[in-house]
Amino acid sequence: FFSVFQSWDAFFRNFHASSPSGEAGEGRPSTLLQDRVLSLSLDMTQKVVEDHLAVHTLIRAYQIRGHHIAQLDPLGILEADLDSFVPSDLITTIDKLGLYGLEESDLNRSFQLPPTTFIGGGNITLPLKEIIRRLETSYCGHIGVEFMFINNVDQCQWIRQKFETPGIMQFTNAEKRTLLARLIRSTRFEDFLARKWSSEKRFGLEGCEVLIPALKTIIDKSSAAGIDSVIMGMPHRGRLNVLANVIRKDLDQIFCQFDPKLEAADEGSGDVKYHLGMYHERINRETDKDITLSLMANPSHLEAVDPVVQGKAKAEQFYRGDSQGKKVMSILMHGDAAFAGQGVVYETFHLSELPSYTTHGTIHVVVNNQIGFTTDPRVARSSPYPTDVARVVNAPIFHVNADDPEAVMYVCRVAAEWRTAFNKDVVIDLVCYRRFGHNEMDEPMFTQPLMYKQIRRQEHVLKKYSDKLIAEGVVTLQEFEEEVAKYDKICEKAYTSSKDEKILHIRHWLDSPWPDFFTAEGEPKSMSCVPSGLEEEVLQHIGHTASSVPLEDFKIHPVNSKVTCVSRILRGRAELVKNRQLDWALAEYMALGSLLKDGIHVRLSGQDVERGTFSHRHHVLHDQEVDKRICVPMNHLWTNQAPYTVCNSSLSEYGVLGFELGFAMANPNALILWEAQFGDFHNTAQCIIDQFISSGQAKWFRNNGIVLLLPHGMEGMGPEHSSARPERFLQMSNDDPDHFPDFSGDFEVHQLYDCNWIVILLPFRKPLIIFTPKSLLRHPEARSSFDDLAEGTNFKRLISDEGPANHSPSQVKRVIFCTGKVYYELAKERKQQKLESDIAIIRLEQISPFPFDLVRGEMEKYDNAELVWCQEEHKNMGYYDYVRPRFLTVVANEKPIWYVGRDPAAAPATGNKSTHLNELRRFMDTAFNLSTFQGKDL
Repeated sequence: FFSVFQSWDAFFRNFHASSPSGEAGEGRPSTLLQDRVLSLSLDMTQKVVEDHLAVHTLIRAYQIRGHHIAQLDPLGILEADLDSFVPSDLITTIDKLGLYGLEESDLNRSFQLPPTTFIGGGNITLPLKEIIRRLETSYCGHIGVEFMFINNVDQCQWIRQKFETPGIMQFTNAEKRTLLARLIRSTRFEDFLARKWSSEKRFGLEGCEVLIPALKTIIDKSSAAGIDSVIMGMPHRGRLNVLANVIRKDLDQIFCQFDPKLEAADEGSGDVKYHLGMYHERINRETDKDITLSLMANPSHLEAVDPVVQGKAKAEQFYRGDSQGKKVMSILMHGDAAFAGQGVVYETFHLSELPSYTTHGTIHVVVNNQIGFTTDPRVARSSPYPTDVARVVNAPIFHVNADDPEAVMYVCRVAAEWRTAFNKDVVIDLVCYRRFGHNEMDEPMFTQPLMYKQIRRQEHVLKKYSDKLIAEGVVTLQEFEEEVAKYDKICEKAYTSSKDEKILHIRHWLDSPWPDFFTAEGEPKSMSCVPSGLEEEVLQHIGHTASSVPLEDFKIHPVNSKVTCVSRILRGRAELVKNRQLDWALAEYMALGSLLKDGIHVRLSGQDVERGTFSHRHHVLHDQEVDKRICVPMNHLWTNQAPYTVCNSSLSEYGVLGFELGFAMANPNALILWEAQFGDFHNTAQCIIDQFISSGQAKWFRNNGIVLLLPHGMEGMGPEHSSARPERFLQMSNDDPDHFPDFSGDFEVHQLYDCNWIVILLPFRKPLIIFTPKSLLRHPEARSSFDDLAEGTNFKRLISDEGPANHSPSQVKRVIFCTGKVYYELAKERKQQKLESDIAIIRLEQISPFPFDLVRGEMEKYDNAELVWCQEEHKNMGYYDYVRPRFLTVVANEKPIWYVGRDPAAAPATGNKSTHLNELRRFMDTAFNLSTFQGKDL
């Protein structure tokens, strides 16, 4: 615009200089004429300016909304954004020029281009007709770009340059041949499986064969930028193809999965072939660099693997010191219906920019079949695109027609470059179709007849692209056919070899190996448990640090506060240390601090974990006068200690627990803990618990040492803040209630090895579920002596009665077994009723696996007493249904185990305080009435 104004200004100055005011004569116009010319000139200037502004607005309209009319659907029957909406400000017909005050006659006029476009290439002006043509080429072809919602000018300019620059989407003949070869492998792999196993489910990739060269392009570009480790997650569709042609799993190992006679090794339940993962180190042929590829195993629960992948990627970055994600990255593949419908997608996106959770950019690839099982997208989502959730984190979205392989490859190249440049998430929407039904045995014509009539007429993308390259002279028909025959021969050879396989080993499909932790066969290097006690000076040192502020001039929460203050909490800890005592918070400090001393990284994550839900932990101290200045005393214990990570998470359970599970996969020599704000909040992460934590080792041979801290206790706080639902975890425990085990050897360790979840300092890794206290955090009786943690001590699976009953066991009339907070209620009531000699109270600290050996010892000691299980939970909840059959197994069903506790109920707890106390009173009376069960049937 300045050049326009400057040219007109020069004209006016010259005009007036040659025409002095008030003079008239030959060759000189009158003042009136000058005024008329000036007025006309100003009108013309205004029209020029308005036209230029209109053209600039038109350019912006294409940048914002051009994707709405992009040719994205390979089938040509659906609009990728669900409707036929055509923005009124896009020039789809000549009459729409009027919206901008332009006319058809303006099409040949040249207009100056704004600095916010690159369509000019080396030109600063273009005719309007050419401007529109280039905008349509950039934004309305086989690629639709959504990016103008990004609130960063540099990032928007970067994307404009990548898609607007004339001729930028060019490929060499060598690149085209590579693309064709990859497309051949992708297509012929599915064809081979279809020929050999026509009646088997395999969830093939037909209709989106371009996914394989797309992933390989992303990996190639990332490898060239320095990435040497890629962690991937995906659903079942196309998984076998990705394993074969991206991860490079041996084909014979894949083919043998189809053999119904293949016997399973004794390693667990195993899983179906299209859920399995793989870890592989190889050379990237395009860059000639080493690269490690890991495809995570995944259940049928779509998108559940997303946060797991992110957690593992974050862990690898952390342990390698890759603070910017320049060496390790993640790729997530999604289905269109799941990407829009599953809430964990949003939860995972919301972790992407958080300091303790970011993986510095993930590349998301949506395989957009335009259908979800049998559900039409028009009734499956409310948003125009399945990818709209990505807008919440300013991730650019590249929609692309999957039947245009070169457009797909270009988009993948740009996505990889985006992550390298900005370390932010990016989404590729591969708009494709599903050639068959949900699986190969399904009939899609039941529900999508018109779509599948078109699909059956649809020419395969390999045929389209090979014909194109043959026509261009890039390859000959003979070269193409030879490449096809070459891969078919590879498949046939692998098929023949696969018949030699007789036993299926799950360990061959491991996605997260720990080669230095186990033997070469994947077994523990020993089956002994080392003592976990600590030296007195270590306990004193940790205790001193836990009760002090190791930074100078750090102002902590003051003593004169009207509520509980940090100063008073630290003084209380110091007093405990002085008296050689521990409460829960200080014991936690001892446990974690001693691991740090041994070089074991500890990470504690969850909602409000830095302070603790109940204001008991305070692992992060905040300077009361300097914003953002914090102190983590645990990181000031020793000079060469391992780092301690404690991080408040977003208000998410499903996503964050999945993330921490993935983090725990990366390193067996680390302790990863997730704490629920309240124990029952884990139920929104139930999918991670059921599908990964409980059964992960059995299905995928995957060890994991994740620890769940679940605050639990019936304290009159209502149904939602009481029970951590222990019954759910116990129901999934795999020890047999009817089998009395052999106690030979190191029974405790072998029992732990055989179970599916339990403790931590072992020569193997199992998930650990801890039901942590609430009111007991400050209960004066809930204390331990330093002696309980001294050298040579171990975790006590069972705590015997150490009172008068223990000294005269033959006189004991009743033995009450219990666990948790109810013990303190029972002990108080027993003392009040003076029944210490008549009733023994024994605590089970380890519920599962059930401590058969120790329970038998207690029963033999009190062989004349009746047996009672007491719990504060309702009868249909808590531990009773788990422990009862195991107690009966110990006594060979010769004595009953009586129940004392709350009656069955639908809700975990009452919301009425009076009702809560009355319930407690009733079962306390039952527990200490020695005639309660006399005369009752078994």
